[in-house]
Amino acid sequence: MAMCIMMSLPACEPDERMETSAIPEKENGHNNKNENNMTTKMKITVGNYTLTASLEDNATAQAFAAKLPITLPMLDLYGREMCYRFPEELPADNARTRGYKVGEIVYYPPMHSFVIMYAQNGEHFLMQSIGHVEGDVSIFNGIGDVNVRFERME
Repeated sequence: MAMCIMMSLPACEPDERMETSAIPEKENGHNNKNENNMTTKMKITVGNYTLTASLEDNATAQAFAAKLPITLPMLDLYGREMCYRFPEELPADNARTRGYKVGEIVYYPPMHSFVIMYAQNGEHFLMQSIGHVEGDVSIFNGIGDVNVRFERME
C-alpha cells in the first residue's frame, strides 16, 4: 500500500507560479510564531468561496504560517485532496501513519506536500497534521486544479 501511495503522489509537482507577499511578516504586524500558544486562524479563498481554518501549534504549522499570505496553485488529486508540493521541506517531527478527517490540513513529508483533505476514502498514510478547515470543504469536490489563497486572520 505504501508503494501505491508513493507512486500516486508524484502527480503533485512543484509549480513556480507560487505567489508570496513581498512584505516580511514582522513588518506587516505579525511575527512567525504563535504568541501565547494561541491558535492561528487562517482565511482560505477559492474563487468566490471563503473558508476559515485553525492551524495547530506545531513546527509544521508554524513554518506554513510564516509563509502567509500565499497563493498556491493546488492540484485536485484522487477525488479527495487539494495538493501543493513545496520545493523545500517543512519540519515534520510528529509525522506518523494514520487515517485523516475530512477538512484536515496535513503535510506529507516524503513529497513536501501541503494537502487539504476534502473527501474520505479510509486510506492511511504518513502525515503531519497542520490544522483543520472550519467549513464546508465539499466546495473542492470536482473543482479541478485551482489557485487557493491563504491569509492570516486578524
